[in-house]
Amino acid sequence: MLAALGRTVHDRRLLVIAVWVVVALAGAVFGGSVYDRTQTIDTLPEGAPATVAQDRLDKVSPEGERLVAVVSGRDVGATDLVNSVTRIAFEIRDIPGVAEVEDSYTTASRKISRDSKSSLVTVELKPGLSDDEALRVADRVSAALRRIDAPEILIGGELLAEREFGDQAVRDAAVGESVALVCVGLLLVVVLGGLVAGLLPLAAALGAVTATLLALTGLARFLPVSDYAVNVVTLLGIGLAVDYSLLMIARFREERAADARAPLVELLARTVATAGRAVLVSGSAVTAALVGLFAFGDPLLAAMAMGGALVVALTTATGLTLVPALIAVAHRRIPARRSRPRRGTDVLARLAAFAQRRPAAVALTATLGLLALGTPLFFVEFANSDVRALPRSSEARQTYEAVQGRFADPPKAPLTIVVEADPAGPGLTQFFDTVRGQPGVSDVFVRSDLPPGVSVADVVPSGTADGEQAQGLVARLRALDAPAPVLVAGPAAELVDAKRSVAGRLPLALAIIVLATGALLFALTRSVVVPVKAIVMNLLTLAATMGVLVAVFQWGWAAGLLGFEPWGALDLTTPLLLFVFAFGLSMDYEVFLLARIKEEWDRRTSTDRAASDRAVLAGITATGPVVTTAALAIGVVFLGFVVGDLVAVKEIGVGMAVAVLLDVTVVRGLLLPATMSLLGRWNWWRPGVTTKQAPRVPVG
Repeated sequence: MLAALGRTVHDRRLLVIAVWVVVALAGAVFGGSVYDRTQTIDTLPEGAPATVAQDRLDKVSPEGERLVAVVSGRDVGATDLVNSVTRIAFEIRDIPGVAEVEDSYTTASRKISRDSKSSLVTVELKPGLSDDEALRVADRVSAALRRIDAPEILIGGELLAEREFGDQAVRDAAVGESVALVCVGLLLVVVLGGLVAGLLPLAAALGAVTATLLALTGLARFLPVSDYAVNVVTLLGIGLAVDYSLLMIARFREERAADARAPLVELLARTVATAGRAVLVSGSAVTAALVGLFAFGDPLLAAMAMGGALVVALTTATGLTLVPALIAVAHRRIPARRSRPRRGTDVLARLAAFAQRRPAAVALTATLGLLALGTPLFFVEFANSDVRALPRSSEARQTYEAVQGRFADPPKAPLTIVVEADPAGPGLTQFFDTVRGQPGVSDVFVRSDLPPGVSVADVVPSGTADGEQAQGLVARLRALDAPAPVLVAGPAAELVDAKRSVAGRLPLALAIIVLATGALLFALTRSVVVPVKAIVMNLLTLAATMGVLVAVFQWGWAAGLLGFEPWGALDLTTPLLLFVFAFGLSMDYEVFLLARIKEEWDRRTSTDRAASDRAVLAGITATGPVVTTAALAIGVVFLGFVVGDLVAVKEIGVGMAVAVLLDVTVVRGLLLPATMSLLGRWNWWRPGVTTKQAPRVPVG
């Protein structure tokens, strides 16, 4: 079937290219509007206790978005400053959409910094405003606040921070993709030995990315899509498109070198039948890994999975159609395969030969090394990204840091208790007294003016709003005996529920990913042992990668080099996304290598260890340059994340680059050949068939 596809693409190559050009142009013209349709997505699954609590709170005691301004640079008692703040505060109260204004001069809320050089102005917007309406009101409020007669006015708040996050994500995407495409283009031109050959994978990448942006624009009409998701999946598309293009080009050059007199249509048919099968299995493996994200029930991860599945499907389509069509048109401009690989791209073959000479020692050393890199994972702390994920230049972050650093008792997001009982009901006063006496409670404020039958109290935790103390307090509050059902909302409650949800759903996600990828590898190799080994090695790679991330982003190693400030934790979504993407891409290289190793094994009549070693080394030697070049390319692509300023995005970029580096050197170069050498013919065992009688199944 794949060979027939190769012949069809050859015969209709101009039509295939024309279709992709139209798609690319449509994506370039209309796909950019996806950023106008993106939105902030909740990180908790529907029905989580904190979500239920917040929904109930929004009904009985709704609150609007809050803006916080830090007015600094003058003595807070200066007459002209007092007059200026007073005048502006009354102006802001008259702005439609403003619910309340608190400042140190016109209200009882006196918030003065330790040095008496700064004061706070807090503006609450009316509840029920849409995001666009709230932002329009916030802009009017901000413009008014900036007219205060003070040397420094910093304005922030969650609403403005979210907008800055979205704007920064767009800028990071533009810079990251540009850097990635330029660097990958230069790398490919050098490695493939020609301008046309080097630009061909980039043409496929552009086709896949523009098509993905177009598809995400349509998807955003029906499902929520975040800026973060767009960033991640577009760079994933570039990396996969380059991988698949390199594999197809390398196989075409190999087929042409083996049979120079064969018609072009037959060369393409053989290329698509062999390399195309690896592309199809690889794309299916990455998609299967992405499906695992749905198991977490997290709306953000579901959006990421949907976008990722789209980009993988479109990238696989480019690999099977656009790339062969471009090869058919430009085959005369694709240089012949070198008799010897370019220096540096044969690293896998050299590593494999070394591993086969000392398989036991290499396997043990590589495994222990990966486990050692994963040791910091025992000390990992997870949290939800907040304004601290923004760059230092962000005004929202500067406002947050000014509030936290200059004021003795800075305002913080409290835990909010919702009790389904009247405030005067039996036992409720005693209950709130018990809450005040809990360890980790700084203060308790019981709200008034509520509908009958419900009581609400804001509990201010000691320490940070979602730190360890606050998280422990959530558990204690939920466990208290109360005269009526109790709900707890707030940042710490959301983080506790998110961690619990991830831990509870992780086994299901693992089962989906492991079973699906294992089945695909079994279909490719007809072996039970090879898929099990591949999954174990991938898990070792992921553990080592996560350990490096803890050291870099939680502990701050190399923070200055990477241009960020550690905040003591990893974003909770980072390990999940890394697990899926790194697992999928590791299977990418696994499929490339195993498909060729299987071909070499099927050609041999002997089944002894020496024959197995020769098959493994021959397969790695043939495919190693492709995998090495692809790893360099995709490493450059994901390092495009690092040039951006969002810390959560940097985590993904560094994590993927580390995962690819470890996978293509330690795992594919050393651990894979070492373990295959140790097992010999038992690599190809499956129940019911002895290794000596294992059938030779032609690939393609």
